[in-house]
Amino acid sequence: MQFPESWLREFCNPPLSSAELAETLTMGGFEVEERRPVAPPFSKIVVGEIKQAEQHPNADRLRVCQVDVGQGALLNIVCGAPNARVGIKVPCALVGAELPPADDDKDGKPFLIKLGKLRGVESQGMLCSARELKLNEDHGGLLELDAEAPVGADVREVLQLDDALLTLKLTPNLAHGLSVYGIARELAALTGAPLRSPNIPAVPAAHADTLDVQVEAPELCGRFSGRIVRKVDTKATTPVWMVERLARCGQRSVSPLVDISNYVMFEYGQPSHIFDLDKIHGGLVVRWGRAGEQLKLLNGSTVTVDEKVGVIADAREVESLAGIMGGDATAVSDDTTNIYVEAAFWWPESIQGRSRRFNFSTDAGHRFERGVDPSRTVEIIERITRLVLDICGGEPGPIDDKTLRLPESRPVTLRVARAARVIGMPITQAQCVDALGRLGLPIEEGEGTIVVTPAPHRFDLLIEEDLIEEVARLIGYNNLPTHPPLAPITARLRPEAQRSRFALRHRVASLGYQETINFSFVEAHWEQDLAGNANPVKLLNPIASQMSVMRSSLLGSLLQVLKFNIDRKAPLVRVFELGRVFLRDDSVATTDATVKGIHQPMRVAGLAWGDAQDARWDGKAQRVDFFDVKGDVEALLAPLVATFEPTEHPALHPGRAARMRVDGRDVGVIGELHPRWRQKWDFAHAPVLFELDLDAVTARPVPLAQPVPRLQAVERDIAVVVAEAVTHGALLQAIESASTQGLLRDAALFDIYRPQAARDGAAPPAGGLAPGEKSMAVRLSFQSDSAPLTDEQIDPIVRAIIDQLGVRLGARLRG
Repeated sequence: MQFPESWLREFCNPPLSSAELAETLTMGGFEVEERRPVAPPFSKIVVGEIKQAEQHPNADRLRVCQVDVGQGALLNIVCGAPNARVGIKVPCALVGAELPPADDDKDGKPFLIKLGKLRGVESQGMLCSARELKLNEDHGGLLELDAEAPVGADVREVLQLDDALLTLKLTPNLAHGLSVYGIARELAALTGAPLRSPNIPAVPAAHADTLDVQVEAPELCGRFSGRIVRKVDTKATTPVWMVERLARCGQRSVSPLVDISNYVMFEYGQPSHIFDLDKIHGGLVVRWGRAGEQLKLLNGSTVTVDEKVGVIADAREVESLAGIMGGDATAVSDDTTNIYVEAAFWWPESIQGRSRRFNFSTDAGHRFERGVDPSRTVEIIERITRLVLDICGGEPGPIDDKTLRLPESRPVTLRVARAARVIGMPITQAQCVDALGRLGLPIEEGEGTIVVTPAPHRFDLLIEEDLIEEVARLIGYNNLPTHPPLAPITARLRPEAQRSRFALRHRVASLGYQETINFSFVEAHWEQDLAGNANPVKLLNPIASQMSVMRSSLLGSLLQVLKFNIDRKAPLVRVFELGRVFLRDDSVATTDATVKGIHQPMRVAGLAWGDAQDARWDGKAQRVDFFDVKGDVEALLAPLVATFEPTEHPALHPGRAARMRVDGRDVGVIGELHPRWRQKWDFAHAPVLFELDLDAVTARPVPLAQPVPRLQAVERDIAVVVAEAVTHGALLQAIESASTQGLLRDAALFDIYRPQAARDGAAPPAGGLAPGEKSMAVRLSFQSDSAPLTDEQIDPIVRAIIDQLGVRLGARLRG
């Protein structure tokens, strides 16, 4: 909210400088966001009256004016303004005057007025427009001053240009501060300076005409007041003082009646509306809208209302959006002679959000949706009527005031002891009473308690904490003592068996991956294609139509990053992301029993595509494959050891995908992208992806010290013939299940053999492997901590392992 400081001081004028006043308001909770002068510095500019205005003899667009500036002799001034005419009073810059620098002046030096000639005619000064004085951007003509302005007086004094403009940044709970009088009321409470509450006398009625008004929705409108004023001269001119005050509030002058309505709104915070009485058909009805009804507004747009929007209608059509904006059909114009002045109390809940539905906002809606004092509608109409009569004339009728339902002022109890505990300083009951009393609130004292009845304009005083806040700000936030924190501050040490996300990011980056950060909301078909999720978590208000669901996998985001880089000719892409996914989980508790729970685990995912290294001297590049990424995952999980088992995944190639297990628990997947999705995303070859639960990756078992073996290990190599379907994991599990008396330390597969005939599909040679068989060679390592091992100890263990392989896998020793 913006307003001139001089207007505020008319209601409350504490003995403070402009800077001190702004600081007082800010510390009182009404933040002064900006304080700036009304006009830049200039000098020797006085009020001049044009006595003569004749055509320049040598220029069609110039006039030679004789101007009275109170010096006895008239000044001869050449002027090109189209409104330069006899009888008006305008700013006149005398010879030697300094005007604000022009907009295109890079040096910023004042513009000096000198004695000169224009087309052969001497000019002894300059007549000024508002733009030349940097008052506003209007440069269509001279700035016309009030006819009562004294000739020769300093323009800065006449226009009060030494004033300051205050711009306040108000929080939504400070609706009572959305007017100059409201701010003055708070300033009086903060400083103790007297508040001048102007007396608004009733305007006697000159006739008995009233307009029939029916309020059908008390939950929309709690009070509706109105008055007919006849024989109004709408062609009158808005006084200069009102135009200037509105301009300094950021409001341009429109017409006398509109200006009066806006002026009173800025003055007292009560929006109002003025109808052209002769354009109203029958009476007015205050009600909720009906589906399909349309209204052309004053801003020229046409809106369609429904049952959730309040309207004011006549016998034919909707005439106004309740509490927001009037309609074009009943707008006042130069032909208006009879008007209906309306001021009402609209329930904040019935106005909130309605302007945003139609994609615009108004000063009236801004105030009504926060709460407007319902007790002053009649006074506001009296104030508007007096201004209308003074400016436009007319004959007022009686005020028709309909009060249906007003907000209840529920008493709020303040416990002094609790206020002292919350504020953090010892305060007495007398201090609390003094602070709340300065706000003009009715108070009843008890033993250690104060009962306050909120005033009609205070919609924000509902609970005890609201009163505590009022006490604190009126005592002064800068007067509150400073206490060091009493709670002990201890460092939160991370367990040694867990590494931080920061360390994890550095570990993945050290493997050659670059981190990406992506949105958590993705395209719906990603969830179906890449995660097999037919029921993703949908967004009620997505930022874009294609980003309508929450992701349950990070793979889609990485593929999008890959596509972006490939389109820009990137030869190698290795990226990872650490982020949250969103899964439906009925076991997750929610505050609403009708809402399903959402599980939100953290995951880390990576993608590799392209050549693993640059082309070598022989011209052969090595493309990233499954085993490259598998090695990265093993390094990432270390010292944990994962097993890899074949799996099926919607995003991955069948037969080239594996699930990862650590200590018998599934922790993620790894594999090539499915050919279907590779073709859909138009990748030249398939990337390799992995996705892991973050908890599994951040786990880091603490290593235990063990003595270095004193004795040399003994190795035995065996080659067994097994079925083609036997996997490496199954082979090692069978070996581990054999009784080895604790001497087997390691088993490593070092060769897989398939005969050439089997590979070509021909019949196997005599004594060879049968179709569908393969040979797997394993190196067994044995070691004892107590004594060297002998063949007599090792051979039985090897036979036991071979027997166990035969029982579990149908294996036999290769001949």
